[in-house]
Amino acid sequence: MQKAGMSGFLHLLYVSAQLSGWEFLTGNKTMCGIVAYVGHQEACPIVIKGLKRLEYRGYDSAGIALMNGEGLKVFKKKGKVAALESELAGRELHATIGMGHTRWATHGEPNDVNAHPHYSFHRKLAIIHNGIIENYAAIKQALLKKGHTFQSETDTEVLGQFIEDIWENNGGTLEEAVRLALQEVVGAYAIVIMNEAEPTQLIAARKGSPLVIGVGENEYFFASDATPIVEYTNDVIYLNDHEIAVVKNGELTVVTLNNDTTTPYVQKVELELAAIEKGGFDHFMLKEIFEQPRSIADSMRGRVNAADAMVQLGGLRDYMDKLAKSKRIVIVGCGTSWHAGLVAEYIFEDLARIPVEVEYASEFRYRNPIIKEGDIVIAISQSGETADTLAAIELAKSKGATIFGVCNVVGSSIARATHAGAYTHAGPEIGVASTKAFTAQVTVLTLMALAAAKRKGTIADSLFRQLLAEMESIPAKVERVLQAADKIKEIAYIFTYARNFIYLGRGLNFPVALEGALKLKEISYIHAEGYPAAEMKHGPIALIDEDMPVVVIATNDSSYEKVVSNIQEVKARKGRVIAITTEGDTNLPGMVDFTIEIPKVHEILMPLISVIPLQLLAYDIAVMRGRNVDQPRNLAKSVTVE
Repeated sequence: MQKAGMSGFLHLLYVSAQLSGWEFLTGNKTMCGIVAYVGHQEACPIVIKGLKRLEYRGYDSAGIALMNGEGLKVFKKKGKVAALESELAGRELHATIGMGHTRWATHGEPNDVNAHPHYSFHRKLAIIHNGIIENYAAIKQALLKKGHTFQSETDTEVLGQFIEDIWENNGGTLEEAVRLALQEVVGAYAIVIMNEAEPTQLIAARKGSPLVIGVGENEYFFASDATPIVEYTNDVIYLNDHEIAVVKNGELTVVTLNNDTTTPYVQKVELELAAIEKGGFDHFMLKEIFEQPRSIADSMRGRVNAADAMVQLGGLRDYMDKLAKSKRIVIVGCGTSWHAGLVAEYIFEDLARIPVEVEYASEFRYRNPIIKEGDIVIAISQSGETADTLAAIELAKSKGATIFGVCNVVGSSIARATHAGAYTHAGPEIGVASTKAFTAQVTVLTLMALAAAKRKGTIADSLFRQLLAEMESIPAKVERVLQAADKIKEIAYIFTYARNFIYLGRGLNFPVALEGALKLKEISYIHAEGYPAAEMKHGPIALIDEDMPVVVIATNDSSYEKVVSNIQEVKARKGRVIAITTEGDTNLPGMVDFTIEIPKVHEILMPLISVIPLQLLAYDIAVMRGRNVDQPRNLAKSVTVE
């Protein structure tokens, strides 16, 4: 039976998709950067500058579409935005409407042809896209039967041709064609479309992938996040899922896929331009490592009052009883956020006596997890857009759990999908390898555990006061660790030859060992693994020889004597040991090859300090090996792909 209101072609598409056995999944997304502008200024420099700001989202290829008296022109190039700039040099590019894209490849290898924007079949439209159209193959087959041909391997070109075909064959406006097309596609998208027949029109839509609209004086800016926009306006609209925004003749309208007009909420974005510049540092990553005294302090600002023995998390105020009384907490995250969750597991169980499970968000939804209505699920994500984590949230919500979010980006998808939560207030993190995001997440999670323990009565008042006072001292202690940067650089130089590293830690420092290993492999491309120190003898010790560097977090805590024994096991097999030690330790310097001292702090808070030298070590080794530390190969910052 033909679906009501469906054209013959749409019905053909629907049937072909069903008969093909296509699996209609949800949640897959790519992490690409979108920028668009329409107004009275020159569009090209605005778009190019915006693409540079979004290059952390993908840097396989880049492209731009501009429209002037010569029609709709597309220029695109494999490689980074700089390659596109070279391609554009010397061209007459006057235009007051344009859009650009920087890509992280999914469909089709990175090359000039697969780069965005893509023309439609008759070249009436150009489209840029962040996301994955999961039923694109069925759409493509239906279009091929109608005589369409395709230049690229991308799902994006298929979507552009699909929209144009509906527009040409159904009549009506382009906006209506976009709406009809998006009702039929499966997957996630943020798209912007330019129309050769309308030199003042941009059409944008979102489902699952972020899209922000900047509102200026008779001008509009579209972007994947606010970083390309703040230079021009602080007034932004966060487009919601299933909404379509149309700018035409200087007017903005927003409708849903059901054609219901909505009134967009314009809000002020609190982001300083200086926060997204390098500020004299060689790399964003180094800048962000050195920003941690401030970012940790900002994550505590207004939340900690040691003098009055108070912790206040405004976003969780109405849920604190539920958190304190919960029988189980499940923490979900990916990569660095998963490591922060592992730290939180130790702290919640120790202080609040609540059982905690930490799950990879990417595995959570596929193993039929047991979730009950009384469970608390804490979802951690720097960007607030991580596809796997969003999918885990939706699954847990469907089973009746209460969901808390911990993320950095205001207005992000996770912030909107959760029942409550806390922003980390770390500020923009442009470097692909997370640094200050980790310490900010651990800070907020520690505050949550302390607040729950206080409410539940499982922490002695003296310890509560001590931990709050020590938390307030953390920024200054991180500053002291950063003063050892030159010594860490000297150690890094010695180990630039290494092809493998092992990182060891016990207790709360085990997740730190994992995080240190992740940082090294992300940006230096050296294979590195983290282990609980006691597990080394159950296999990894077979790898130890004189060429194997071993980084051991050996701070003066309850596991110190055991870690010293593990170090002796490594040295007995001629391993080269770099030890992270507590200031004043006179035992380890004579036992290991190199030491990096950090200030003493209560072991509950040690991850906030012990991770800093590991970040610097990874950074220095990567720089000395000639790596692009801000944009390491094959990675992107906002990991919105399953």
